[in-house]
Amino acid sequence: MSDSLLELRSVTKTFAAPGGDITIFEALDLEIPASSKTVILGESGSGKSTLLNIIGGLETATSGMIRAGNFRVDSLDEEGLSRYRSSFLGLVFQFHYLLNDFTALENVMLPAFMSGMKKKDALERARTLLADVRLEHRADHFPSQMSGGERQRAAVARALINNPGLVLADEPTGNLDPANAAVVRDLLFSVVSRYGNTLVLVTH
Repeated sequence: MSDSLLELRSVTKTFAAPGGDITIFEALDLEIPASSKTVILGESGSGKSTLLNIIGGLETATSGMIRAGNFRVDSLDEEGLSRYRSSFLGLVFQFHYLLNDFTALENVMLPAFMSGMKKKDALERARTLLADVRLEHRADHFPSQMSGGERQRAAVARALINNPGLVLADEPTGNLDPANAAVVRDLLFSVVSRYGNTLVLVTH
């Protein structure tokens, strides 16, 4: 087995279409070392998000092997995929997906609490991560009371609450203006470096 944290071998993704099958990528090989930061660049429609979704177990590959840590992602059942996502993955999307009825602090701590962490410990770690992304002053604010950049920073903190081995970020600054995009990007890279997470980020 490779020493890489993430390994893809001969991964192909094909979609059925009325005019014939469309192959997004074919026989793709990829190895990413632990604690590294990898950026995948490509035009819109080139398959970046599809690749990230396959790695995250949100979509299935047509063929090929996907391994992340000790998880053979391509052969996991629904229970295994749920365990993989909750214990090993941190996901940051272009949209923050924060729960509107929960404060920033509650949004960040919720995945840890749902994974079995004691509420007190989950709250303490959530406060630490909010401070890491310079959002401690917004801990008790709801998403509607926060700016777009602040909401995305909270989403970064939430993705890291369970100390995931692998963080997948899909155009995490795509909805932000250049100044806020730079802040979110720099904080994301800084925080994953601090905690030793492996980061794969896709962007155009």
